[in-house]
Amino acid sequence: MNVEQVFKNNEEWIGRKLANDPDYFTELAKGQTPEFLYIGCSDSRVTAEDLMGIQPGQAFIHRNIANLVNNVDLSVMTVLNYAVRHLKVKHIIVCGHYNCGGVKAAMQPADMGILNPWLRNIRDVYRTHRDELNAIEDESSRYNRLVELNVQEQCVNLLKTAAVQEAITLRGLTVQGWVFDIHTGRLIDLKIDFDSILKDIKEIYNLYS
Repeated sequence: MNVEQVFKNNEEWIGRKLANDPDYFTELAKGQTPEFLYIGCSDSRVTAEDLMGIQPGQAFIHRNIANLVNNVDLSVMTVLNYAVRHLKVKHIIVCGHYNCGGVKAAMQPADMGILNPWLRNIRDVYRTHRDELNAIEDESSRYNRLVELNVQEQCVNLLKTAAVQEAITLRGLTVQGWVFDIHTGRLIDLKIDFDSILKDIKEIYNLYS
């Protein structure tokens, strides 16, 4: 596909939207009130709106390599605070995906240059769950389990923030960890016990009473 085709696609998309609803763009321009903050991977095969079956305006979206929530990453922290404190989203989703190139790259014994400090966050997840992961003999299954555990740890990073703690307490914000199975197209809810996790970490990371 070339650039010219992209603009042609855009015109066709506009035509379809207006055919279904002549006021579509008028309404879209009035502002956004998304219920979801979606934090996902930058992988070109994994697009939030498509896999969730949602429309523009329904999710505030942040994507980076391996869907990390790094407390010193100004980009993700800015998105998080804006979504939670200003847009008042009701749900935060961290969504990883099987066959994640970022997760696999993190575990390769190679110098990735500027990617090294970023991918080290995933190595830290492996270290934290080393016993469970090393017990998995099949390499593909081990990487997929690391994808799941990485999602869980990024959700924990969300729970460590003041904005999320405040929103959970005052208005029932939920945090959810999902994985997209790229082989089947299915979204998988990891059903993480966030109440237990929050209870365990609050003694150390409590920023909102």
